[in-house]
Formats: sequence, structure tokens, C-alpha cells
Amino acid sequence: MKALITGGAGFIGSNIGASLLRQGIDVTVLDDLSSGYRDNLECLPGAHFIEGDIRDPSAVSRAIEGCEVVFHLAASVGNKRSIDHPQQDTAINVNGTLTVLEAARNAGVRKVVISSSAGLYGELKTIPISEDHPIDPLTPYGVSKLYSEKMALAFSHVYGLEAICLRYFNVYGPHQRFDAYGNVIPIFAFKALRGEPITIFGDGSQTRDFVHVNDVVQANIKAAMNRGTSGAFNIASGTQTRILDLANAVNGYVEKPVAILHADHRAGDVAHSLADISAAQNAFGYQPEVGMESGLEEYVAWAKTELHRNMC
Repeated sequence: MKALITGGAGFIGSNIGASLLRQGIDVTVLDDLSSGYRDNLECLPGAHFIEGDIRDPSAVSRAIEGCEVVFHLAASVGNKRSIDHPQQDTAINVNGTLTVLEAARNAGVRKVVISSSAGLYGELKTIPISEDHPIDPLTPYGVSKLYSEKMALAFSHVYGLEAICLRYFNVYGPHQRFDAYGNVIPIFAFKALRGEPITIFGDGSQTRDFVHVNDVVQANIKAAMNRGTSGAFNIASGTQTRILDLANAVNGYVEKPVAILHADHRAGDVAHSLADISAAQNAFGYQPEVGMESGLEEYVAWAKTELHRNMC
């Protein structure tokens, strides 16, 4: 089997690529390196790398040639980034996804696995969140991910291109670098390792459903190998963690705990998040395996090594 990973030099994409290569699958990576890292490609020996933009039809068509499966991860990611740069977010996530889907249809691809987001749910009406929860995104990012899903499933309905959309909750794990627009775990970990205060927006009682990247990789590959299924599925751990508890846990894995500060609640942030993952479990056998305690300890250790490497 041959697979294309758009955004394969990024955090999740590089982890998927490494797993596919270990299974003997031929991998092509398409990435413009605007947010991905060339260093991540070193973890993908044997992968064919094409530097290009998902909005460029010729680059996408060249990369997708001969592929049976496409893992579409290239995107402008994050609520805050989309609030600061809504036009860029929409251009990449909307136009880029349409370009990938059209190339997949023309190339005879069997299945496209779309990386979507729990951000399209908006503020929660019920917990845990199932896939039939009302869709009401609060940010341009959530809106763009909703478009990506709707277009992929429309291609499935109209053209017979199998499409599975994976609604990630809060993903963390090795190769996730510090980014001011990024996930709270790398922000907390890198700040604590540098001896800088951790800032919580709000009182810290808000909760998130954190899922380790290894479980996200598992979900992507199982979704790709599944035949005959299209639809949207939550990918999470099915457990809740308070943000204040997370900050204290990170402090427990660094040599010298840092101060925990509080700031005003940010626009676009939901109060609580917890996924119902039974649909993915039933449809293609998804089952999270990495617990929060062991996963967080592993991540802080990786971040410490990464921080030291960049200082050398």
C-alpha cells in the first residue's frame, strides 16, 4: 500500500508516518514546512518528501499519484491562531482541503482520513460529547474544520470516495513543540522547564480531554484500513483533566516547580470537554491505550531533551 500524508513533517503527521513505515507501507509526505519541521523528517527514513503547499493543485497531484490512502493533516491549527489570522486560516483549511479532495478523486484514492477537531462543537450542551452533539463552532478554526468535514463527506456521497473525519480533542505527545498558538501541555511543559511561570486563563477548573499522539496514530491507521465506512468520529481518551491539576502535574515532573499564575478567560475557550468515543470503538476498533500520568511524564522528559538539544 502507498499512502500520502499531507502535513507529514508536523507533530501528528510525523508520528503517523513513522508507524506506517514500520509496517512496511510506502509513504509520501507533502509539507510546505511553514509549521512542520524538517527535523521530523529524519524520523521517516525511506519516506518520499515533496515540499509543497496543499493549495497548489500540481504539487498535490504529484504527491498523491499512486496512493491508496491519504491522511490529510496539513492545516492552520488552533483557535487563537484563527482568531488572529482568520483569512489565512480559512485559505489553508478550506481551499487546501478542497484541493486535496479533488486530487484524491481524480487519482482514484480509496480513502481519505481527515484530521478534524472537537472545536467544531463549540460550547457544550451535554457531557460526554457524542458525534450527534449540536455543531456550533465559536472560532474561525472550528468553522473551517466543519467545512472540511462537510466537503469530505459530500465527496464520499457524490463520488464514492471513502472519507473518515477524526475529531481530535486535545492531542499531546513527543514531537509536539512549543507554540504560543498551540496546545496547553507543551506550553506548560516548556515554560516550567525554562523556569518561567505557568499562566492559566481562568480559575483552572475548566477541563479537557487529553489524548496521546500514539492513540491518535492508532485511530488514523485503523480508520484507513477500514473498508466501507465513512463518517465523523471523536478521537479522545474519554477522560477529563482539570487545567489546574495539569499545571500541578507538570510541576511535579520538573526539578524546580514554577509559579502558577491566573489571567482572564480567553474568548473562544470552552469551559469543559469530554468525549464519548464509543462510535470510533464500534466502527473501526479504536481503543485509547496511553494513560494521562504516563503520557505526561513521557512528554515532559521528551521536552527536556528537546530543550537541551536546542541549547547545544
